[in-house]
This record gives sequence, C-alpha cells and structure tokens, in this order.
Amino acid sequence: MASAVLSVNAMAEAEYTLKLHHFLPPMSMAHSKFLEPWAEKVEAESNGRIDIELYPAMQLGGKPPQLFDQVRKGISDITWTVGGYTPGRFPKATVFELPFMPSTAQATSMALQEYAETEMQDEMKDVHLLAMHTHAPGSLHSREQAIKTAADLDGLKVRAPNKVMSEAFNVFDTNTIFMPVTEMASAISKGVLDVAALPYEVVLPTKIYELVKHHTEIKGDRGLYTQFFIFAMNKDVYADLPADLQKVIDDNSGVALAGHIGNLFDNYEQHARSYAVKQGNSFDFIEGAEYQSWQQMLAPVRTEWVEDMNDDDYEAERLLEKAEGLIKKYESM
Repeated sequence: MASAVLSVNAMAEAEYTLKLHHFLPPMSMAHSKFLEPWAEKVEAESNGRIDIELYPAMQLGGKPPQLFDQVRKGISDITWTVGGYTPGRFPKATVFELPFMPSTAQATSMALQEYAETEMQDEMKDVHLLAMHTHAPGSLHSREQAIKTAADLDGLKVRAPNKVMSEAFNVFDTNTIFMPVTEMASAISKGVLDVAALPYEVVLPTKIYELVKHHTEIKGDRGLYTQFFIFAMNKDVYADLPADLQKVIDDNSGVALAGHIGNLFDNYEQHARSYAVKQGNSFDFIEGAEYQSWQQMLAPVRTEWVEDMNDDDYEAERLLEKAEGLIKKYESM
C-alpha cells in the first residue's frame, strides 16, 4: 500500500526506516501539527540516517485499541494511541481521567509525563516511552438537546471517552456508550449517540460540528475530563539504534515533548471551535453554581476510584495527591 504512505523525505540514505502508525486521518491536527513535524525533526537531527514513514488512519491494519500491542510486538516501530482504548491496562494513569482533574493540556501533559517517568515504569516496561500527554479538556456536543444543566443529560445516549468518565456520566442517568473517535460521526448521524464528549480538536476533522446543533463548555478552574495518550517506540528497535541516534530520539522525547504536544492541543481548540460557530450551532456553559453542582455530583467518582485502586493494592491517595501536585507545578510555570 505504498501509495497510502505519507513518508517524510530524508536528507540522505537512511540507515533505519521506522513505521509510525496511528488512528486519526492525515488532516487531523495530531497528524499535521504534531506527528509529521516530529518525524521531520528526528530525521533532520539524524542527518537523514533515520527515515520515518507515517501511516495514519490505521493504514497498517487493526483497530485503534490494538495500537499499543502493535508497537509492543514490533508490528509497528512507533505508535500513537489513546490509553483509555484498553480499559484496565494502565490503571495508574487513570487518575488523570478523573472528573475535574485537568488543567490546560500543556500543564496536564507535562504533569502526566513526569508522573509516568516516576510512577509507571511497570506499566510501560514493554515499550520505550516517548511521551504521554492529554488533549485539552473536552466539551459536550449534542445532536438535538441543548445541555444547560445536569438534568438535561437524563436519558441521553452519551459517548464516554473512557471507563472513568463512563462512571461519571452514569451519575447523570445517561445511557453511556464507549467507542473510539473513529466511530462517532457515523454513530451520531444514525442516532446511536445523542452526545459526544470530545475536545473541538477532534470535532473538526471528524466533522461532528455538522452533525450536532449544540455545544456545552465547562467553565471553571478545571476541565470536566481529558484523555491520556501514549506515544511509544518498540523497545528492541530503540535498543538496536546506535547511541548517537538514541540520543536523537531522547532529545525529542520526555517532559518537553509532552508540553509541546499539549500546547499544540490547547492552541488548536479555538481554531477548531470556530467551525462550529460558522455552522450556526448554539453554545452553552457550565459555570458558577452549576459548575459547583457538577463537581459535587461527580465527587463520588473520585472516591470510588480511590477505593478501587486501594482494593487493587495501589497507593491511591498518594497517586492522586502526586498527580494534583504535578498539575499545579506545571500550571504555575
């Protein structure tokens, strides 16, 4: 399928060709603003000795939940995926999925990466982690029902982005449905979903703004929710690189990369939102007393997370305190 490959031109004869696989289309921000420039930068800093071929939209086969295993098994050399697509696999990271946890994507992403480096070595032991990050806090996008209060969600079919938020939406008496973003446009158009929980950054390339009439944004110190993403390299592929090329990869990994990705996601939100504005859709805001009411209603989700993690022998209170502290640390920088 060579015609489908979006390959970045190398400056010289490549010694190592790496396949980078992900689930979003090439017109998505993640592909055009993050993954493609990242590949170009690695190629340039390797003086053309590394060539990275980009395969968007699952062109190498499989489904989005399989991407982590693809890089772990060496089917792909590098993958970018959503951690929540495989519930239960990365339990320590789920603290960042809790309601009203995320700050900006930049601060939350840097916090998550430092947290991963210090707390998640066991969960990432089978891959070489390049970066973990989050998207900007998500909003609600509704086909027919304007969502101005929690009561407006009663009985609606809501896409839950991850297991934690599935439990959160259940507090609102919704019918929650878990599905990857790649399936949502079809589900909304067919009425399988009434509401999609998404950042605008995904609403734009999937054209969900054309399929819904209403958008509800959460206005407060913290966003309603976020997703965590894993950008990883096959461990053996990394180990086989000579030290100088490993350094090129290392120089384009870690907390700085996580912050850069988060900043891209933050900055893209207003651009993507503008398409919904031009579509003539309506906008409502959860703020003030209603915001506080949502926080109170969803507080038991956090309590339940702590209890469940403690039951599984994790130090839940410490992990929660650390995650919150790291977000505050990077928020103040």
